[in-house]
Amino acid sequence: MRTSRISRDASRILATSRTSRLTRAAANSNAASRDTAPNTIEAGGVASGPQHDSSPASYNENTDSDSGLSSVPSDSGSEGGEAMISRKRKRGRGAPVTVKQERQEISITAIARSKDTVGKAKKARQGPAKKKVAANGTVKVEPPPHWQEMYTLTREMRTENVAPVDTMGCESLADRGVTARDQRFQTLVALMLSSQTKDTVTSVAIKGMQDNMEGGFNLESVLAIDPPALNSFIGKVGFHNLKTKYIKQTAEILRDKWSSEIPDTIAGLTSLPGVGPKMAYLCMSAAWGKDEGIGVDVHVHRITNLWGWHKTKQPEETRKALESWLPKERWHDINNLLVGFGQTTCLPVGRRCGDCKLAEKSLCPSVVVGKTIRVKKEEVVINDIEDLGN
Repeated sequence: MRTSRISRDASRILATSRTSRLTRAAANSNAASRDTAPNTIEAGGVASGPQHDSSPASYNENTDSDSGLSSVPSDSGSEGGEAMISRKRKRGRGAPVTVKQERQEISITAIARSKDTVGKAKKARQGPAKKKVAANGTVKVEPPPHWQEMYTLTREMRTENVAPVDTMGCESLADRGVTARDQRFQTLVALMLSSQTKDTVTSVAIKGMQDNMEGGFNLESVLAIDPPALNSFIGKVGFHNLKTKYIKQTAEILRDKWSSEIPDTIAGLTSLPGVGPKMAYLCMSAAWGKDEGIGVDVHVHRITNLWGWHKTKQPEETRKALESWLPKERWHDINNLLVGFGQTTCLPVGRRCGDCKLAEKSLCPSVVVGKTIRVKKEEVVINDIEDLGN
């Protein structure tokens, strides 16, 4: 009897030690894996894993119930529990890391103005020139509001900043040391070369002909020179092959129909090959001193539309709109004014509104107050890591 009680005590100690091992293993498994609940360990036995009744150390319910011991799990049950924990741990190690990508758009306002004018420039509400019918039936065009102030401020900015047109414009390229007839011819040729060409390139081409053309740069030398040789003088100019042909044809027309002189009318000038309205009006003004119209190039057309003086699509429409209200004494000056302004401040790309007095005084409706840049920001957020260290 005593021996039987000792055997039961020994079995109880053995079960307790095995329970402790299982408890520690379950705790480790809980830290490694979250997908399964921990095993529940009670003081009198283990309530997890499969129970096997075939173990020799197990007892029936009728055997000495006063000992206070419940059924002790067999060795096979212990091995099954440890194998299950091992499988759970492996699943924890192999589980993929959940990665979440978050994309955020941030708006950044980049002020396209200099620091000293930040907060001052505002877009103006500029109205175009308007036609009004008087009581007697005559139509009068009222100038755009504030046009005189805008003109004066633009002239001030032009005086402060020298533009390429001031030193290399077509009006200033003729050699003042030759006859008046040759100066007019050189002015006409310079205007023909200036189309789709920068003033710096045109200036170099004219200077090369003045210095190196045999007999000097005049009508007779252009008539005598071969087209390839003339083309070599203007090879850097845009569309130089076509302009070579136009210049040779123009020289022959001037010799045969205009007594070796350039025409002194708009109709005569526009009849020459390669000469359009803009060149004709500028040539009349620069060569003959007659302001019969406004020479509208891309700068004049673009800037006056930006100012809101009118809404036109073609330079010829712009010329007619300006001539309907702009005083005639400004017809010659406005081309030089706006060409230089477009070269220095109101650029075709990247307008320098921060340096413009019109923007500072809120006179320009097209001032670039600011622009919005959207930056996409990506960051990686790790939601869950399972057994990352292993």
